[in-house]
Amino acid sequence: MEERLEGATGSAIVVAMEGSRPILVEIQALVTPTMFGNAKRTTTGLDFNRVSLIMAVLEKRAGLLLQNQDAYLKAAGGVKLNEPAIDLAIAVSIASSYKEKGTSPTECFIGEIGLTGEIRRVNAIEQRVKEVQKLGFTKVYLPKNNLTGWQPPKGIEVEGVSTLAETLRKVFR
Repeated sequence: MEERLEGATGSAIVVAMEGSRPILVEIQALVTPTMFGNAKRTTTGLDFNRVSLIMAVLEKRAGLLLQNQDAYLKAAGGVKLNEPAIDLAIAVSIASSYKEKGTSPTECFIGEIGLTGEIRRVNAIEQRVKEVQKLGFTKVYLPKNNLTGWQPPKGIEVEGVSTLAETLRKVFR
């Protein structure tokens, strides 16, 4: 992540679980108008069907017109990710590239996205947030339903979100 460009669009950080260990991964997206009839979708290190589903939710529930956009996504560093908690970071990286607005390098995104655009609870939230805070991040977006039953560490702002549209409004003010 030290190679992450400041102010670059199409990037979001997630804390994924590798077994029982939290790891931070940069999700990168490049969204660009298609030059041909059908938009192209390519993923590296991410499940193709998961990305397609998230793009459909972004279109339907957040108003992004992605049907005429080619989309190239990858998990930086050659990591293979396949857990629901990475959904929010995938969506934010796609929206960032589409809107040409960067995300803050000190923010992290954790959460599963449902088909109605809701941000769903994920497991090991306390462990994930502690790892983010330990590595110097100052803000983490996570499911509102994950806010109860634990106390966030000092020095990190925890932003609970309920929907994908709400998240994008807050991130790209």
